[in-house]
Amino acid sequence: MTIRENVRRLLAELPPGVLLVAAAKGRSPQEIQEALEAGVQIIGENYVQEAERAFSVIGRRAQWHMIGHLQRNKAKRAVEIFDMIETLDSVKLAQEIEKHCARLGKRMPVLIEINSGREPQKSGIFPEDAATLIREVAQFPHLKVSGLMTMGPRFGDPEDARPYFQETKKLFERIKALHIPNVEMKYLSMGMSNTYQIALEEGANIVRIGTKIFGETHPHPQPLSPARERGAE
Repeated sequence: MTIRENVRRLLAELPPGVLLVAAAKGRSPQEIQEALEAGVQIIGENYVQEAERAFSVIGRRAQWHMIGHLQRNKAKRAVEIFDMIETLDSVKLAQEIEKHCARLGKRMPVLIEINSGREPQKSGIFPEDAATLIREVAQFPHLKVSGLMTMGPRFGDPEDARPYFQETKKLFERIKALHIPNVEMKYLSMGMSNTYQIALEEGANIVRIGTKIFGETHPHPQPLSPARERGAE
């Protein structure tokens, strides 16, 4: 099936109120453009460098979400491109985003990335530490905590992801009940191409889908530098 057909099928399948983020890692601006023409409104990028290339072609015809690990030294450009950062997981990163948002007079919606599998090699904050981080991030005037995001461990069987989505949803509800000032628990970003249906059943209202839109990933036209490889999930 074509990108256009894939997008239309997904949009018809998703419940009302669920946002589709087209995960565009490794995709060309032309492929992204085809997804936009079919009805995609949000582009998700894992790397600032790739986002710059696509943004130079597409610009503000789409919304842009940062869905990969954001290195602090890339925060300046990220703030200029992205409309939401889904992967905030430290006060130090929040400080960098705040600094550059203040310079632009921009208020950035952010999701707190939860390491629901408590995997030491992955980015994200452990669930038990989330409320403390959110209280600290809520103090920054140019950031708006708008919900949670999780990757969860990767499994062959999508059903194995369910407990991690359930835990993140429970955390989402607990934090919402705290009524922390400057925090709006609005978005729960969970699920990718192989797990989004489970994520929807467990309360996700943002899904990040790449392969089911674009097909299998093509080899990247340029080799990743060591620094970018370290930032990969």
